[in-house]
Order: sequence, then C-alpha cells, then structure tokens
Amino acid sequence: MNEILSFWAQWLRPSAGLPTVQWSLLLAVAAMVGYLVQRHTGLPKMVGYSLVGTVAGLAGFSGAVWPLQGISLFLLELAVAIVLFECGGRIPLRWFRHNPMVLVQSIAESVLTYFAVYWTLIWLDLPVQVAGPLALVALAASPTVLTRVVADTRAAGPVTERAIVLTTLSTLYALTLGSARAEVIDRKGLTLLESIYPVVVVLGVSIVVATVLALALRTALRLMSPASENTSMLFLALVAAGTAVAAHMGGSAPLAALLGGMLLKQLNPRPWAWPHQLGNASSLLTMLMFVLVSTVAAQAAWNAPVAGVVLALIAVRLLAKVTGVALGNVGSGASWKQALWVGCAMTPMSAIALLIASRFVQAAPATGQAIASVTLPAILLMEMLGAVIASFAIYQAGESAKPWAPRGPDGDGHGS
Repeated sequence: MNEILSFWAQWLRPSAGLPTVQWSLLLAVAAMVGYLVQRHTGLPKMVGYSLVGTVAGLAGFSGAVWPLQGISLFLLELAVAIVLFECGGRIPLRWFRHNPMVLVQSIAESVLTYFAVYWTLIWLDLPVQVAGPLALVALAASPTVLTRVVADTRAAGPVTERAIVLTTLSTLYALTLGSARAEVIDRKGLTLLESIYPVVVVLGVSIVVATVLALALRTALRLMSPASENTSMLFLALVAAGTAVAAHMGGSAPLAALLGGMLLKQLNPRPWAWPHQLGNASSLLTMLMFVLVSTVAAQAAWNAPVAGVVLALIAVRLLAKVTGVALGNVGSGASWKQALWVGCAMTPMSAIALLIASRFVQAAPATGQAIASVTLPAILLMEMLGAVIASFAIYQAGESAKPWAPRGPDGDGHGS
C-alpha cells in the first residue's frame, strides 16, 4: 500500500494534503461496507466500519500514527466525548438513591474485572508495571460500541438500559484511574498521598471543565430550543473546546464530557431529546472513530506469546464482568438471566481502551509499548467480536430484532 500511496503523491497535489484524500476515500468505503453489512447480515454498521479499518491497517495504511497525537487524537477524543456526554445524560443520580444495588453492581464488576485480569497477567509472568495498567485498560467497557449496537438494532428495555449505565460507570472509573496512573507509571516507591494526588488532579480538572460545559448548555437550553440547529452547533463547539482544554490542563476530555452529561441531567431533569440535527455530524465522527481505532489496532505485531496473553485477558475479562454483574445482582431489580445478558453486553473494547493505552505510551514509551503490544490486538478482536456478542445478548434478552437477520434498504429486518 505504501508504494501505491507514494505513486499518488508524485502526481496528486490536493490543497488539503494527501492524507485528507486518503481518509476521505477510506471513510467512503467504510460507509458503504457498513451499510452492506447491516443490510445483508443484520449486524451493526460499526462491524463494517471496523472491518474496513482492520483491512487498511493490515495493508499498511500510513494515515494513522501510533501513539495517537495531533489531529487524530483530537478527533478521537471529540468523538468519544460526544458519545459519553450522551451516555452521561442518561444517568439520573437519584436513580442510585432509589436503587443503590445498581451502583454496588457496577463497583463489584469493575473491582472483580481489575483484580481477575491483574492476577492472571501476573500468573503469566508479566511485570507488575505492565499488568497493572493492562488491568485498568481491561476495566473499561465500551459505551461507543454499545450505543452504536443499540441504535442499529433499535434495542430498548431494562437489559439495554442497565448495560449502558454499567458500561458508562466502568468507563468513568477507567478514565479516572488510567489517566492518573499514566502520570506516575515510571515512579516507584510512591507514598499513599503521592498515589492519590494524580487521581485528585485528573478528577478535579475534569469536574471543573464538566461544570462549565453543563452550565453553558443549561443556559443555552433556557434561551434556545433543544431541537434547533444552532443548539446542535453550540453543543459541538462547546464539547470541542472542552476536549481541547481538559487534556491541556491535566484532566481527561472524555471524562469531562461524561461528567458534564451527568451534571446537565441533574440541572435539567426534564427529558431532553438528543438534537436531531446532530445526527449526521455525530454519525460521521463515530464512523471515523471506529475506522481509526481498528486501523491503529491492526498495526500491532502478532506472535504466539502475545496471542496467548491476549486470549487469556479476553476470556478472564468476559468471565469477570459476567460474574461481577451477577454478584451485585441481588436486590438490583433484575433477574439472573438478565444479569447474564448485561454482563455479555459489556464485553466490547474500543476507543476508550485505545485512549488509555495511548496515554501510557506517551508517558513511558518503553513500558507503554509493552502495554500496547497486548492492548492493541485485544481491541482489534473485541471491537468487532464484542459488538456481535452485545447484539446477540440484547436479542436473547428480547429487546431487539434478530441481529443476523438481513435488513431492508431502510434498516428494517426481514428475518423472523
């Protein structure tokens, strides 16, 4: 592929640069493949997006640099921030007051996932400084994948809502702890205060940015119609500004967006319809996110030892999430069968895991590369396979159409 791109560069001189042409064509192919995958298999379109990115990465596409930096990092954080803001806006904190076992369920599955993965990696002879960050990466489920699966399968019901809430909360923990761990990854002999301080900084800065974002949007919703096109543009501009500012100040842009959505939900408790005009812009950013993640992840080097570690991490992570959700299920208002499908729906890994891994690589290149050598193949497998598992789980819960049923041109299923 590099030879083909070099040939292009000799005669093609686009005003926006050759990478712009490359990415435009890649996204065009992804849009077509995503549509065909959903129409002929019934699986979510993001499976097609990831497939195109995987092929591009394996073919040596040079448009995605690892570790993430510059405009690619900003666009990925922006896409994730938009999804997490929406997910945060679906979580009313008073729900935990009426049903505290949901929060217990979330903490149980997150703690179990972290320690199960950590001790498994230690058992496989990985160094502690690699096993700890990898366990934090594994902690993060993927709201970006799950919300896309829910949208494409038109799922609705208690399992779907519970899975989105638990996935969002696990992301909150992973972003906070992962961003803080990246700040001290190469420091040894830390005191308790030195270990806690980075967490306080990341969380504090993110909360400040989230508060400003939520208050600005609350003011806008008082003056402007939620369905207005200008409200959508204002939202995108504010999230983009928050994305740029949060990371620069030592916080986490996706975490700030997530907390901003949760805070706005408390300040504006009335149902707020997601602006319809945001749909196309959000869909384009989401497609770019999945293509970028899979393109980067596909460039990882595979060998037998790495494959064994990756498969062990994936298996233990899946078992831990299902077991953790089941352990916290008592008194949560869900049946044991529903708990099983919620745990399965939390298996995807995607952009959040990639962002956390990228921070580790930037903070400590040597240790970070060892972390990325396991993280990238795991993301490559669990972005697509996780989407399929989540689709199947939601279908088995009776909250969506059969995921493998072919769809019509408008996305409706033809299958029984």
